Amino acid sequence: MDGYGGLLRVEQQPEGSTRRTNPFYTDRGAWVGFGIHENKTVTGFCGPYDLDGRAWLSSALLQIGTAPAGEKNLLSRDSSCYYPDRLWMRLRGEDMEVEQTLKQVSSTTAILHIKNKSSKELWTYGNLNQGQWTLAGNTLWSKLPNGELLLLSFEAGVKVTFDQGKYQAHLEKADTEIVLIHYANPITLEKALVTAKTAVEQSKTLSMQHTARWVNYISSNTRPELSMEEHRIMVKSMMTLMSNWRSAKKELKHDGVVPSHVADYFVGFWAWDSWKHAVALAQIDPALAKDQVRAMFDFQDSVGMIADCIYTDHRENNYRDSKPPLAAWAVNAIYEADHDLSFVREMYDKLVLYHEWWFRYRDHNKNGICEYGATDGTLEAAKWESGMDNAIRYDSTQMLLNEKGAWSMDQESVELSAYLELERKYLMHFAELLGVPFRGKKESYLAMDYFFDQERGYYFDRKLNGALIPCFGPEGWSPLWTGLATVPQAEAVVRVMQDTAKFASFVPFPTAALDNAKFMDRGYWRGPIWLDQVYFAIAGLRKYGYQKEADMYTKQVFERLEGLSGNGPIHENYEARTGKRLKAPHFSWSAAHLFLLYKELKTSPQKK
Repeated sequence: MDGYGGLLRVEQQPEGSTRRTNPFYTDRGAWVGFGIHENKTVTGFCGPYDLDGRAWLSSALLQIGTAPAGEKNLLSRDSSCYYPDRLWMRLRGEDMEVEQTLKQVSSTTAILHIKNKSSKELWTYGNLNQGQWTLAGNTLWSKLPNGELLLLSFEAGVKVTFDQGKYQAHLEKADTEIVLIHYANPITLEKALVTAKTAVEQSKTLSMQHTARWVNYISSNTRPELSMEEHRIMVKSMMTLMSNWRSAKKELKHDGVVPSHVADYFVGFWAWDSWKHAVALAQIDPALAKDQVRAMFDFQDSVGMIADCIYTDHRENNYRDSKPPLAAWAVNAIYEADHDLSFVREMYDKLVLYHEWWFRYRDHNKNGICEYGATDGTLEAAKWESGMDNAIRYDSTQMLLNEKGAWSMDQESVELSAYLELERKYLMHFAELLGVPFRGKKESYLAMDYFFDQERGYYFDRKLNGALIPCFGPEGWSPLWTGLATVPQAEAVVRVMQDTAKFASFVPFPTAALDNAKFMDRGYWRGPIWLDQVYFAIAGLRKYGYQKEADMYTKQVFERLEGLSGNGPIHENYEARTGKRLKAPHFSWSAAHLFLLYKELKTSPQKK
């Protein structure tokens, strides 16, 4: 565990006018996060930060001093680090050394362990930005302006005093645990106080269990034949996913993973993000993977549609469009990880209804080939439904009315057809596992020949009038990832993918061919690389026997993404020609696919 310190910077400046884009330390679905203050004179971890309300509850609620607040403190920060399971800080003073370890052991509970290596006594103190303290036994509690509860609970015998939003506690023991509890959901004060007291009594056990969970996460996924550099990328990916984990809150009925807690606009769950997160989480924490899938299906409507995104407040949920149908892929990955047939049974009818929804509401001419679309008739929402929001292939797209509340693009999508065919195969497999009749088609919907351009050697979308849309994009390798390409077709597509004038860029497999006149290094889905599409490309190569090439491209991704091998966050996308970081940092689906690339790497590049 100690070998994975410093993979991510969590330095923050709570007093600044704008928040740093560094991630917070948070875990287990907590709705608060912590960081390390940029000011080294601050002797406690900064926070908690309200990840939903986007506000600091305190700049540093648990500072450590050699005297009560306001008097001279002989301690200053010597060093600090973010490890997968904890934040750590060392303070030094004359003949003094104090270590602090903070662990988020559950969705509500963080434990601060203070180890005083001198004979001098310590105090802890801090301020709430809003609210007042009330003392009950050895627990301070405050009802925050948003109605949520915050509690600080101390060991028996610790002397605690307070004045409105300020407190201080005298720590006479060499080793002390302080429990910080934040309830994002309603709870009675009586129950919260009992929970806080129990957490203090069981703090050592809770701390050990938390670290053991992370040891298991890492050890069960580490591949000894790979290099330490590769292990660190895998662990950073897991840290990214786990710090974006949010527990059920208000109208979100199950836990899930937000795209990025660093970007203020990503505080909900998105559909195809969720499917991708779940595939990786299946190998890390299958229970969380299941909840990630359940969270989206909790909002499935009566005709089968899955919302684009969902929030703690249902009024923000987006039903203007859905997202590409990869849910069955996620359910299959979870089943392969833990062989829990009950989860397949739980999801099966919902998956079938979702599958059928596409053919009822997104097949304009009823020829069995679907299009992306929208419920409000806008091209904007239809592009969102594809997930490739501003792709070049949509520059001349028009919308067509199917029926009230259902519109389609005037082009049939190659990757949507590939995804639906893959989904059909998974549903047939699930029906066989469950011993139930499959009510869908038992034969393939169509051969991928329909989308294949023999002359150009690539797959393209088609207009409803039948004309191909010869725009080279990542949709063209979807038949390889889904295993639907013929071998000659796959060989032709691979030649295009390996063309340095098209997709074999510095970081391979951009969202538009390099030689497209509309290619833009920073254009949204018009040039940068998104790691989900990179993963589909590399996994498609593996599926057709190009193992050496797949390993080579994986190595390029690992080595060339800016900051990945250092302490930079994993970003939403990157420049294909430079590897420079672009949009949202600390991005979950990027982390999920880096994790999968690590797990599927066949040979390790030269170990250092």
